[in-house]
Amino acid sequence: MALKNLLRRLDLTTLQLFLAVYEEGTLTRAAEREAIAVSAASKRLLELEQAVGATLFVRRARGMELTPAGETLLHHARRVLRDVENIGIELAEHATGVRGYVRMMANLSAIVEFLPEDLRAFFSMNERIKLDLEERPSSGVVQGIADSLADVGICSGEADTRGLDVSHYRHDLLVVVVPEDHALAGREQVTFVETLDSDYVGLHAASSINLRTQMAARQAGKPLRLRIQVPGFDGVCRMVQAGLGISVLPLKVFNTVGRPLGLSAVTLNEPWSQRDLIVVVRDIAALPPVSRMLFDHLLAVEHVEYEAHEAQKGG
Repeated sequence: MALKNLLRRLDLTTLQLFLAVYEEGTLTRAAEREAIAVSAASKRLLELEQAVGATLFVRRARGMELTPAGETLLHHARRVLRDVENIGIELAEHATGVRGYVRMMANLSAIVEFLPEDLRAFFSMNERIKLDLEERPSSGVVQGIADSLADVGICSGEADTRGLDVSHYRHDLLVVVVPEDHALAGREQVTFVETLDSDYVGLHAASSINLRTQMAARQAGKPLRLRIQVPGFDGVCRMVQAGLGISVLPLKVFNTVGRPLGLSAVTLNEPWSQRDLIVVVRDIAALPPVSRMLFDHLLAVEHVEYEAHEAQKGG
């Protein structure tokens, strides 16, 4: 009975009002934003609290603040409203001939190194499928898949995948990127410890490469002299080019972004320089058909590329 009562009162208008109260801080401003009377807004909020059986806001001098129950509802309300918005977007696109819609999240390494060519091949065979691709750090990819914000994710193999279905995607090689006049530039390979006397240019704090290098520095008993952090690979390479430090980046990123800037790459002689990228989904068997098509394609591309490489060597 309580569930039926909750479903009857959790209409979209009330959820939108709840979100407005949180964002505006007062019931008056929220009612004005949603173009309803304050008395009607107050009644809706009271009925919502009665339906969920908990107080959602605490009224303070500086405005209305969420209770723990309110924070829980906020998380779900945002998801419901976002899903409803996506329903409208996707249904509208079907009218223009779109066959399907896939939500995907990936870390920066996958987006820069492998996905452009892999997605080009996928779209050449599936022109009427649309993809919504969001860049997140590996931990954020896992969280997004777990929270049903995307169907398919690609992240570092070191990520805590929390029981999600995991499949291998690609191998990745990390190298040390230095200016061409740096003391390490002429080396064929280098250990990570040997690089720690130099200043470093790093990616954002949540990136898997940043977490990996920080851990390796702690294990070596030396500080990582992180001089500056930037959000993207192109920014890292420009900072290295400007002489602000050295960095650890994927080899394919170096070839795409760093080499044209005149930078040098040195092989990193560490077991952890060999990385795996993985595909994560909540449940392979439950994937929507178009998402399953993309999932199968991503798992097949490395095998196809490997066979082509071996055939080229044989020729």
